Amino acid sequence: MSFPLLTATAALPAIGAIVTAAVPAARRTAAKWLALLFSLGTLVLAGIVFARFEPGGDRYQLTESHAWIADFGVRYELGVDGIGVALLALTALLIPFVILAGWHDADPLETKSSRWRPTQGFFALILMVEAMVILSFEATDVFLFYILFEAMLIPMYFLIGGFGDRAHSGSDENAAAQRSYAAVKFLLYNLAGGLIMLAAVIGLYVVAGSFSLSEIAEARANGSLEMATSTERWLFLGFFFAFAVKAPLWPLHTWLPNAMGEATAPVAVLITAIVDKVGTFAMLRFCLQLFPEASKWATPVIIVLALISIVYGALLAVGQRDIKRLIAYASISHFGFIILGIFAMTSQGQSGATLYMVNHGISTAALMLVAGFLITRRGSRLIADYGGVQKVAPVLAGTFLIGGLATLSLPGLAPFVSEFLVLVGTFSVYPAAGIVATSGIVLAALYVLVLYQRTMTGPVRAEVRGMPDLRARELVVALPLIAVLIFLGVFPKPLTEVVNPAVQHTMQDVQKQDPQPEVEAAK
Repeated sequence: MSFPLLTATAALPAIGAIVTAAVPAARRTAAKWLALLFSLGTLVLAGIVFARFEPGGDRYQLTESHAWIADFGVRYELGVDGIGVALLALTALLIPFVILAGWHDADPLETKSSRWRPTQGFFALILMVEAMVILSFEATDVFLFYILFEAMLIPMYFLIGGFGDRAHSGSDENAAAQRSYAAVKFLLYNLAGGLIMLAAVIGLYVVAGSFSLSEIAEARANGSLEMATSTERWLFLGFFFAFAVKAPLWPLHTWLPNAMGEATAPVAVLITAIVDKVGTFAMLRFCLQLFPEASKWATPVIIVLALISIVYGALLAVGQRDIKRLIAYASISHFGFIILGIFAMTSQGQSGATLYMVNHGISTAALMLVAGFLITRRGSRLIADYGGVQKVAPVLAGTFLIGGLATLSLPGLAPFVSEFLVLVGTFSVYPAAGIVATSGIVLAALYVLVLYQRTMTGPVRAEVRGMPDLRARELVVALPLIAVLIFLGVFPKPLTEVVNPAVQHTMQDVQKQDPQPEVEAAK
């Protein structure tokens, strides 16, 4: 029996969470180092998975399958395709930076000892989220995926509500109330989507007699699975609603600005750069693969919703006064691009959407974590409380600028490639949608450059005059992320050659082909 590499990749951070949580209360530093070491070990295993994945091989590789709840047809089935392995690598890459950036975020303010060990709990919860997200990218059993899809909400709830941002303009009581509100809103929105998905999961089993993606695909191929049009559409809507909440897609997005605003910067990265990607990933793996006809039926409406997300999110980002909420609304706009690329149903669009998931994760992590360093120094999230930072902390300002330029998809940085592919794939089938989506690029330039201008340039405010520049630990967080953004911006081949075969499989699922360019005959 071969080594269960996929299971090990998810099990290692789960074990790390248990070990970290068990560290004695007085050994907070030891708990931090343990969490970091377990996350680095997970990164090594993810690198092995990425290296062993063969782009031209089977659709799902490194597969594992074991009986689990036999009476209900539930199996423990894992496998990764090119899309899953890219997002698995993204998750494993970002978690060490999240841990390093949040090194002091859970330290008690009033005392160096605490009976309930908040520091250990903070890092244990991060590792537990990592384990669940990785396993969700690997699951090929629908019921197993559903359990992970819902279970990851619990540690995220405690990370948002229990370890909120300390840079709050109100009183401690008001800050606690805002954190509680954001955490409950996050949980209720996502639980509502999950409950609707559960009904669809049960309905799928009644129709197909299996939760296994491979078995359902085989049944479709040999004609033994017949699904009425109305049934397929209802099941699709049940799955898509849950994924749209997680994504988040307008108008189901309102929980995200609250959650990112009240969470610490590392937890905000965990939300939008990692956890939310499960929603868009699942649209590709489950919606398009299980319900191809319903996916095509719903495409016009979903494209309209994606365009609203792009423009609406960007417009609200322009008008924000809070740095973290600005980044949150920018992410809503970016998720609109991802969903637009998925449902354009062209190979360029879906390849671009997958690359966008990865590149958005890296660029948002770079921008948000540096913003977190900035907010920690000043003690305020309000843009108006800054000015002239680049004169006293030039390295901080420079890294903040590069993260912002990546967010607006500047050529030479990784998000440009993905956004370009999404727009090309959309223009080829929906020219009007492509034109509207392009306005999001203009608005992105506006909110990013205005943010930089108001915080980093101009006269030096008295409150930031003594602000220190990035320290060694913070440079270890920021510089590698910027290096990855530049590398993937000029050489995206390591990702594209892994992602493209998986996209072709998805195109076959929905029986779509790229439109042929119209060329006038030579006279």
